[in-house]
Amino acid sequence: MDYKTIIKNRKLRLQILKMFDFVPDPIVVRIQYRIKTGRRLNLKNAKRYTEKIQYYKLYYRDVIMQKCVDKFKVREYVRRCGYEEILNPIVGVYNNVEEINFESLPNEFVIKDTLGWGGTSVIIVKDKNHTDLDKLKKMATEWIRPRRKHPGREWVYDKQKNRILIDTYIPSNRENGGLVDYKFFCFQGKVRYLYLIADRIIGERAGLAIYDRDFNRLPYFRADEQPLKRNIKKPDNYEKMMICAEKLSKPFPHARIDLYDQDGKIIFGEITFFDGSGYMKFEPDEFDFMLGDCFILPETGSNGKKRS
Repeated sequence: MDYKTIIKNRKLRLQILKMFDFVPDPIVVRIQYRIKTGRRLNLKNAKRYTEKIQYYKLYYRDVIMQKCVDKFKVREYVRRCGYEEILNPIVGVYNNVEEINFESLPNEFVIKDTLGWGGTSVIIVKDKNHTDLDKLKKMATEWIRPRRKHPGREWVYDKQKNRILIDTYIPSNRENGGLVDYKFFCFQGKVRYLYLIADRIIGERAGLAIYDRDFNRLPYFRADEQPLKRNIKKPDNYEKMMICAEKLSKPFPHARIDLYDQDGKIIFGEITFFDGSGYMKFEPDEFDFMLGDCFILPETGSNGKKRS
């Protein structure tokens, strides 16, 4: 059972979860895992990827991770890794909508919040002159309201200052799948698998396929996502993308590195440490264990806490 099917309004779900901010993280994580996957969470002898993600959330701490999930601050990390050329130019970063001069913005742009999670706080503006800017400002203001606890108890987002980021729009051809998103699953600094996402309509749907590191499409699916119907050709710069993903992920036991390929140019997307907050299901179920086999957990996290 997933409470999204019972409470369809996302804003209402978040308001309800906020009421339980006082409940300790381990308790909330166990409850959420049971509700969303139908299984009891095993942390002492975790085998599944989804189980190991819960441990990773609860007990592993590295302050660099907080910078890496901030869509503005991560740019500094990418530069330090020697990849400034893959950063998409930004228009600006703002503390609130009052700081934004909408008249000076380009006609096409992408607006998001710096701590967005789940891909819901992103709006692509293709024609500023035919966009309801009042509605846009209202939504952006809602995005950056202070929040004490991440609903999935992902500590990297807690108590961080959220801001509004305006990105340069990246054109793409919808007939070819739009802007194709390559999400590299890296463990101990090595790419093992990737999601390939195309035909995306933000906030509505996208097609997802799973590949191995050699770009062979695998017969596995995310149960909560639509399978990708089209076949995507292996990018000419795929090896360069893998090298980039591995270098960016190297300091961490696990990281998902998201990159785009626009006409042969690699563009950085984001770094995520807790894919789907670890609450997804795979079909067939064995892929959860295959990913889990790649994920070597430290006996204790950087905060010195042991798994329980």
